[in-house]
Amino acid sequence: MTLRLIAVHAHPDDESSKGAATYAHYLDQGAEVLIVSCTGGERGDVLNELVARDPKSKRDLSGLRRDEMARARDIIGFEHRWLGYQDSGLPDEGDPLPPGSFADIPAKISAEALVRIVRDFRPHVMITYNERGGYPHPDHIRCHEISRIAWETAGDATAYPDAGAPWSIKKLYYEEIFNVERVNTVYQWLVDNDPDSPLVGQVAEMREWMSKRAFRGTAKIDVGRFFERRDEALRAHASQVPPDSPFFFWSNELQRAAWPFEDFRLAASRVATSEFEADLFQGIEEGA
Repeated sequence: MTLRLIAVHAHPDDESSKGAATYAHYLDQGAEVLIVSCTGGERGDVLNELVARDPKSKRDLSGLRRDEMARARDIIGFEHRWLGYQDSGLPDEGDPLPPGSFADIPAKISAEALVRIVRDFRPHVMITYNERGGYPHPDHIRCHEISRIAWETAGDATAYPDAGAPWSIKKLYYEEIFNVERVNTVYQWLVDNDPDSPLVGQVAEMREWMSKRAFRGTAKIDVGRFFERRDEALRAHASQVPPDSPFFFWSNELQRAAWPFEDFRLAASRVATSEFEADLFQGIEEGA
């Protein structure tokens, strides 16, 4: 039996910044990995000056981001599907959501499209965002909501009866990749091994503003050897990831020495497993 993992993300580029090394790791192990992008990222800003000079970034940003997503897909090697919704943007507080955008449509309606994909792909593990969406973007929050609905209903034949044969996912995880424990560990490694590095002060500032974020991760996946491929996939999303992006703040050598992991929190499980894990498929028996 081939193990299968599905990861549900809000926009193209989220899959590369939030778990790409883990996807590469499991593909290398022989698993199947499917990424679902809920929206096309049409309302995202173009953050790369060179890309902003490309007329396509103004004429057809949606098409540009689809091209970028295809390159990232080919770099990591996962399967990919669009859920088909329109990016909601990030309205100012108190401003309405764009009509018909992903976050404007009730979660129970949008969840049917995801349930259909789940029942077709039949994954054993689902990864998505936590209750706050990882950060409070309306599309990230809606992504969490429809993922929870899919987790709860995909195996129920009475729910969305026209969306395919029921399939129960075994485990649900939230990504916890950028976390305070990681930052603290990198800081201590720098103090112990490279105290004159300019990164010491910068990471100290990062520790300060992250200090109130409790670390809730339960699974550490050792994926350091895939960091270069993760970065290549990130750079494929050139409209969102300029060369000086904060994603490349730390060298991969430093990350491998101090924290060669991507972290996840087990949010729900239908199989017995341990409190802390080194494998997202732990507890899922062959033939399940």
